[in-house]
Amino acid sequence: MRFIPETRNTESPSSEFPYKAFESFLYDWSYRSSENNQAAWLPAVDILEKDGNLVLEAHLPGVAEKDVDVKLEGHVLTLTGERKLENEENKKNYHRMESSYGSFSRSFTLPDTVDAEKIKAEYKNGILTVTIPQRPEVRPRSIPVSIQ
Repeated sequence: MRFIPETRNTESPSSEFPYKAFESFLYDWSYRSSENNQAAWLPAVDILEKDGNLVLEAHLPGVAEKDVDVKLEGHVLTLTGERKLENEENKKNYHRMESSYGSFSRSFTLPDTVDAEKIKAEYKNGILTVTIPQRPEVRPRSIPVSIQ
């Protein structure tokens, strides 16, 4: 049995057709992939610069802290882990399962400007935050311009 996904109503009837066609493609995409390929999920990662540091935030809902590993090898930072299905026995009773389970791995090449010895990782409420300090000599600085 396949459930039909809920679609949004658009304000303009003229723009409804392309939107529904695109939305249909997105909803049907998961059905075109292999149902047994549970290792294909990748957590969303945001990378930002804050207070002279690079901050990497990986969204890992449902992943236990013990199932997350952060490794630095050379200039490559790798996040690995696994989201486990809590109750394997009830898996056959699902009518629709959109959550992905299984192993994941994300790798990021760090610039030469980071201080690798001071990298810190913190996990709280399903979000892994990796703070990557930059060396002080490479941080941007303001140069005053004198007008004559």
